[in-house]
Amino acid sequence: MEHPPSLLAQELELRLGDPRDPDEIFSHARALELDENEEFPSDICRALESWGLQDFYVPVEHGGRLTDYETVMQVMRVVARRDLTVAIGHGKTYLGAVCVWVSGSAGQARRLAADIRAGVPVSLALTERAHGSDLLAGEVTGEPDGSGGWRLTGEKWLINNATRGDLLSVLTRTAPEGGPRGFTVLLVDKRTLAPGADYRCAEKIRTHGIRGADISGIVFDGAPVAGDAVVGTAGGGVETVLKALQLTRTLCASLSLGAADHALDIALDFAERRELYGRRLIDLPQARHVLACAAADVLAGEALATVAARSAHTATGELSVTAAVTKYLVPTGTEAVIAELTRLLGARAFLKDVHARGMFQKVDRDHRIVGMFDGNTLVNLNSLVNQFRSLSRVWRRRTGDTAGAVAAFDLSVPLPPLDPGRLCLVARRGSGIVGSLPDSVAALRAESEARPELKGALASAERLLAVTDGVHEEMDAFRAVVPDVPPAAFETAGRYALCLAGAACLGLWARNHRAGSAGRTGGLWRDGVWLWPVLDRLLVRLGEPGGADPAAYPRLLEQLRAARASGELFSLLPLRLATAGPRARPGPPAPQPSVPPDRPRTARTAHTAHTGTVRPDPVTPDPVRADSDTERTDSGAPERAPGSSRGRHAE
Repeated sequence: MEHPPSLLAQELELRLGDPRDPDEIFSHARALELDENEEFPSDICRALESWGLQDFYVPVEHGGRLTDYETVMQVMRVVARRDLTVAIGHGKTYLGAVCVWVSGSAGQARRLAADIRAGVPVSLALTERAHGSDLLAGEVTGEPDGSGGWRLTGEKWLINNATRGDLLSVLTRTAPEGGPRGFTVLLVDKRTLAPGADYRCAEKIRTHGIRGADISGIVFDGAPVAGDAVVGTAGGGVETVLKALQLTRTLCASLSLGAADHALDIALDFAERRELYGRRLIDLPQARHVLACAAADVLAGEALATVAARSAHTATGELSVTAAVTKYLVPTGTEAVIAELTRLLGARAFLKDVHARGMFQKVDRDHRIVGMFDGNTLVNLNSLVNQFRSLSRVWRRRTGDTAGAVAAFDLSVPLPPLDPGRLCLVARRGSGIVGSLPDSVAALRAESEARPELKGALASAERLLAVTDGVHEEMDAFRAVVPDVPPAAFETAGRYALCLAGAACLGLWARNHRAGSAGRTGGLWRDGVWLWPVLDRLLVRLGEPGGADPAAYPRLLEQLRAARASGELFSLLPLRLATAGPRARPGPPAPQPSVPPDRPRTARTAHTAHTGTVRPDPVTPDPVRADSDTERTDSGAPERAPGSSRGRHAE
């Protein structure tokens, strides 16, 4: 299935060259060097700008190439797969500009678009040292100057690109009493201010991950700001920011997807090469289990993010729900994937210059910040709790508008332009994605009547539908908890998010499986090969008994290994990777023990509702952790481990 957003992403991928080649500008070697030196990746950003990445931050109506958010997500996923520092440092410009795209005047948008397309960095200045995510507590003030402008005073802190950015969208207290109508977004142009007198930039803040990013701050001291810097209306800043964050939270999924792609590729490469007990690691049941579960979780995140990005156009009024679910589930799901793959890699997950140049430890460090961007986990769950009343009411009445969801599911449907005026702080009509679940299950049931290979996916889908009914009953108990939200309400919000993700996966498969079966990723779409394990994993994360059906995963693992061998991204949509040569092809499947690989005879499993982490009983020996001095290279020849005469592993 050829899909325009993936084709464009592939164009960028091939343009950037093989990241394993240290002579490429955007290579893993260069990313690690910059990370060690805590240096901003300026040369890589220039290379991306020569391709025109910055044009995708500007809506097409303002002269850019942002036609739809699915395309932007896929393009940024390519960047994030190579290095999150670059994706975050460069992509911040979209975050800085989005308030203008949502509420700005035509003149503001025209001028800002010209600056961005010329490569001018833009930043969003929301947070303050003492207040964090509490936007209504902000103390940076804008006082009228008597001539229609403002005098800006105070400090914004922990701001991406605060020093490098020439333009900043600053959330400013413009009414002394504050409150929801007491803040205004001002588009501040540092080029018109006097450094040292009107403002000064705070020192770069050293961070555990994304070490090269410009995470700093800015202090204003009565800085003069023109009256036409107001974005939207005076007093409308909080509403503008909250609507803009619905778009940025959706796009944050691209950062997590790229990190998950990279981590899974490193772990699979290790498992294909590593030898333990006379067998390759990939042939050991527990290793196969970890990889298959990780693969399913990655595809679950991709399916949710794809539907969410498309729904920004087709179900814009519901994005307050969809974005919160996406921003909660995709980063936390990726964190769980990385944690499980860390166990697979053992010490090599932490070592530098051993396996894959030590990139895994950088991916791990860098991705931890993604969950904090644009509202952390609790902020997004709280946003869902605040909408329990409308969500449960619409579900019970079965009156939700599912047309927008269906258009988001169907990848053959062209997306209409985004109308920012349709963004709402509350989804009054509930969630069409969740509302579509009964119809999607019915469609799968009808399909499975003539195709018994779909019975496993159908059983999982019917269980998901029953769970979703129960979750809405749970939501009814918390319809009046604002502002004192009990912990149980957050648990219910997390479960609701998993149900919405399941509905997105079912809808995506139901509308695209025929077209998908004919493409380069057809092996995933045929017979519900990706759908069944993804739904099974969501049920496990929901804490449903009897999850982790071992029959759901073997064919998915085969597809994961086949994608690696053919130089394709493991994805629902085809994308050829810029690899320098063929990679080791998977060997014949190892003989499997009578105990299913997902359920070792001596292990018990415990599941956590939100992460779905599977932990073997601590008394069970874990072969995945065992040490060995032999690792296979791409050519199949054994390579000595660190401490040998060769000293390091080949890429």
